[in-house]
Amino acid sequence: MPAFQTEIKISGDVIKVIVSPDGRLKKTARWKLHEGVIRLRVPSTMPRADIDLIIDRIQSKVSQRRRRTSVQTDADLMRRAEEINVKYFKGELSWRSVRWVNNMEQRLGSCTNGGPNDGDIRISDRIKFWPDYVIDYVIAHEICHRKYPNHSAVYWEYLGRFPLSEKAKGFIEGVFYAQGTDPKNAFD
Repeated sequence: MPAFQTEIKISGDVIKVIVSPDGRLKKTARWKLHEGVIRLRVPSTMPRADIDLIIDRIQSKVSQRRRRTSVQTDADLMRRAEEINVKYFKGELSWRSVRWVNNMEQRLGSCTNGGPNDGDIRISDRIKFWPDYVIDYVIAHEICHRKYPNHSAVYWEYLGRFPLSEKAKGFIEGVFYAQGTDPKNAFD
């Protein structure tokens, strides 16, 4: 069986599925979702009907995963940033916008200080379906740059007000480790 591509729809988004035969697999398939693409490895003798059933199950699982997160739109990001600011930073921080972007290959977020884009916070859409506490940490990380535009000791102390910082950093480090990349590149 040759490799092929197909697409599935989940919550209005079209997700590419790349199906590749793998001679090492005998009975079961393996898949992963990475940066909006599902890579499915299947036994080379698996019938197309069985592959279609697997893709249906994957579609259901990914759809369930997406429903679990509450931060999907730019408006959701802005709302979450405002809630985090009030809850952990006494409403001290201000910014112009918080939005998802699809052009960050390494970093998870960025915050602009100064210039015509002052106060623009961008969050990589590749984390859109990560756990909410990790997305909240990335938001907190970026909004804290409005007060401290660096990674100084005082910045990290201030960010430490967000209670799940260490847990979120562990998650991020695990993802970067699994990808074979340096987690130091995660933030600007």
